[in-house]
Amino acid sequence: QVQLVESGGGLVQPGGSLRLSCKASGIIFRLYGMGWYRQAPGKQRELVAAITSAGSTNYADSVKGRFTISRDNAKNTVYLQMNNLKPEDTAVYYCKATHTLVVAENYWGQGTQVTVSS
Repeated sequence: QVQLVESGGGLVQPGGSLRLSCKASGIIFRLYGMGWYRQAPGKQRELVAAITSAGSTNYADSVKGRFTISRDNAKNTVYLQMNNLKPEDTAVYYCKATHTLVVAENYWGQGTQVTVSS
């Protein structure tokens, strides 16, 4: 059974930092590209950051220079370091695993809430 479990969300003041983690089980983690998405109330889910199985990264323009995605294949975990958080970063953050060769094989986590507010 495949599971992606996010953690690390919470309430933080503007300018603060959080690190999200997503631990995967039931898949051969190193064969999957990993992504962080977010969905704010009333908005569509959007890609925040992604990292390929080879370690290449890409970011949404709105988070470039503030967020960093990384992965630890030994721990089956992907991270999202979020610095200089802004109120507009408030959303539920989800991780997604996509098989490198079979794009239709993908899995989602349950999400973790990030709230940026003073």
